[in-house]
Amino acid sequence: MSVDTPRRIVLLRHAKAEWSQDSDHERPLAERGRKDAPVAGRKLVDSGIVVDLALCSTAARTRETWKLAVHEMPQRPRTVYEERLYEASLGELIALLNGTPDDVQNLLLIGHNPGMHALADALSSSAEGDTLARMSRGGFPTAAFAVVEFSGSWKGVEHGVGKLVEYWTPND
Repeated sequence: MSVDTPRRIVLLRHAKAEWSQDSDHERPLAERGRKDAPVAGRKLVDSGIVVDLALCSTAARTRETWKLAVHEMPQRPRTVYEERLYEASLGELIALLNGTPDDVQNLLLIGHNPGMHALADALSSSAEGDTLARMSRGGFPTAAFAVVEFSGSWKGVEHGVGKLVEYWTPND
């Protein structure tokens, strides 16, 4: 695959989680989250993006979100449960992207806020239609996702490298 091939980064925030006595890492999805996660999965399928690799935080709520969302996909992509996604800073998220193999065209990250919103915002130097305005106005609610497109190698992913081409929330 050429480094000039358009690539996509899909940033999916976990669905709504319960507030519980468990550790933050072990919080399960709330009922609303269990309803929203498959809807997000269907919307990803409807977008036409075929995910090559999914990197999912090891937190219970992200693993459960992914389990419900991926069930809607015609084919399960290779999935890696990545500890570095939990509580990752913007710099750590970019470093994770930089380590993606160049044979991956479409990468999905299932993670947490504020990281998912910060990463979508940082990578997007431009946007299609009103996607950036909607994301700025509405924040990045649970089960929302953003799609950033760029050309080049994963090693070259940095601030402003991409275009925000899609932004979806369960309230859309």
